[in-house]
Amino acid sequence: MEIDTKPLGDRSVVLRLDGRLNMVAAPRLKTAVESAVDGGAPRVVVDLSDVAFMDSSGLGALIAALKRTRQAQGDLRIAGVNAQVATVLKLTNLDRVLRPFPTVEAATDGW
Repeated sequence: MEIDTKPLGDRSVVLRLDGRLNMVAAPRLKTAVESAVDGGAPRVVVDLSDVAFMDSSGLGALIAALKRTRQAQGDLRIAGVNAQVATVLKLTNLDRVLRPFPTVEAATDGW
């Protein structure tokens, strides 16, 4: 999985993921979020538009990232969720905690 980091204004960053968010890639997502928060960007949007598949490890990485951003007085939002990822979120009821936004722009509205 590839992760492209794009600063987005003051204290915000977009992490664009490409590939499969699974147990192999999950640690990379955690590291990318840690780097963003430590670099002064506690508001993180994870763009999942190009993520073909997410398993429970990927879901765990998103929850860990949400916790890390909130500890830094920020937030984590997800955008561009496909049907498979939406199903995983819905089945685990985590779509209530990680509410998906249709686009990065919609996710950052109000920041």
